[in-house]
Amino acid sequence: MARLLSTAEAAAAGMAIAVTAREHPERPAILAPSGNRSFAELNANANRVARMLRQAGLKQGDGVALLCTNRPEFVEVIMGVMRCGMRITPINWHLAAEESAYIVEDCEARVLFADIACEESASLARALPRVAFGFAIGGDIDGFESYETTLQSLPGDDIEDPVIGERMLYTSGTTGRPKGVKFLHKRKIPLLPALTASADLHPETDLLLNPSPLYHAAPMSLNLWWALNQGIGMVVMERFDAAEFLALIERHKVTHSHVVPVMFQRLLDLPEEVRDSFDISSLRWMLHGSAPCSRALKDRMIDWLGPILHEFFGGTEGALVYSTPRDWAAHPGTVGKPVPDGAIAIMDTEGQQRPVGEVGIVYLRAPDTEQFIYFKAAEKTQASRRGDWFTMGDMGYVDRSGYLYLTGRDADTVVSGGVNIYPAEIDLVLNTHPLVKEAVCFGVPSERWGEEIKAVVALEDGVEVDEDLIDDLLDHSRKHIAGFKLPKSFEFVEDLPRSSVGKVMRGDLSKLFRSDAET
Repeated sequence: MARLLSTAEAAAAGMAIAVTAREHPERPAILAPSGNRSFAELNANANRVARMLRQAGLKQGDGVALLCTNRPEFVEVIMGVMRCGMRITPINWHLAAEESAYIVEDCEARVLFADIACEESASLARALPRVAFGFAIGGDIDGFESYETTLQSLPGDDIEDPVIGERMLYTSGTTGRPKGVKFLHKRKIPLLPALTASADLHPETDLLLNPSPLYHAAPMSLNLWWALNQGIGMVVMERFDAAEFLALIERHKVTHSHVVPVMFQRLLDLPEEVRDSFDISSLRWMLHGSAPCSRALKDRMIDWLGPILHEFFGGTEGALVYSTPRDWAAHPGTVGKPVPDGAIAIMDTEGQQRPVGEVGIVYLRAPDTEQFIYFKAAEKTQASRRGDWFTMGDMGYVDRSGYLYLTGRDADTVVSGGVNIYPAEIDLVLNTHPLVKEAVCFGVPSERWGEEIKAVVALEDGVEVDEDLIDDLLDHSRKHIAGFKLPKSFEFVEDLPRSSVGKVMRGDLSKLFRSDAET
């Protein structure tokens, strides 16, 4: 006889929606341009996905990859994998085909679910020897079975033996290749109780609006493992558009949303009369994070919307710091305090703790359930750790009350529009261009994106700089990396600064050009 899951385990296994499906089958779970799902439909399809994988011969712990835009099927696949004990890796569909294929191979996926909109990347990944099955969503792809046809051939009643699966998302590495963040225990996301305490949820009427790609850690945790598991439906945008965002709030009487700061800027860029033409009075809670937000920008949003902005700080490795509107009012500029069982330490490069108020590297200590490793990358795991503490490369300080303030990032990591970019990845591509002797990339301030990529390039002897050269460098890069990683500006030099052992001083270049951008 199958063991009954506890409430927490049911949520972790994606089975909590089964309760809502039984008690409120017609309640909307997903409202999206490519289709809607009631809770009953979503739950039934999640069960079908679980059966589909077991029918394909997959066992507990096997890897599954998902390459899909913001469609209802994205949620169905995640929920299905999570209730049959397998490991799901959703992939950023903006990546170049070879970048996607690398992740499919590295995560050891035996099955690939792919959106027809990602056909080129899907086809390359499907050819990998380990990938035994492919299921195409929304259309036909050579070498793939139809997701829809296979799904409808299977029963949708609740599986009798749910097993908690796991999510393994990828974050790029400073050495050039992305790595999977694999948690060592069954996850109990420590940020979620703080969200629940602040959000004043009413499942019978509330709706959450998601304008972000679901493959990101924060939208996935917020929408799939918080809102849906508590019976809150979500409105899904395929891509963010400021006016449409406001129109959806008005149309569906949206009560909650999660955004990144670049969306604040785009909303405020709308003419005031356009913003005022929408009735968004139903909106009473908005969460932001994933990227730095200036005090001035956040204050402008508060002036417009009122004190409804909540903030978190974290990454794929975990979200462990939280700020309420009351925190912001009392400590302007803070990203918050640690959630229960979490902790912050500010250290220097030698691992010594810095005094209150002094800037250093931000280290976090997660609860036991949040301990992670980088999959098949012991060196990178070790480099991010000091004992029980880990860092994502952010710089900052804490005040006497324990509130965290961010001041910048390590030159090895750039956050642009809420997306982590690792400049070493771009270096590797630019350095394969026949006219490039050596290139180094880093982030510089951007009013709209927070940061953007600048490339400093030393060319082979005799190469002249002109617009055609820059276009050629961009075209070359675009074949190997996603468009959002491309440099927004170039600087050409004869030589790059180096350390005494010959290593290029990325940090020195970053400081130099950051200073120029800020003056």
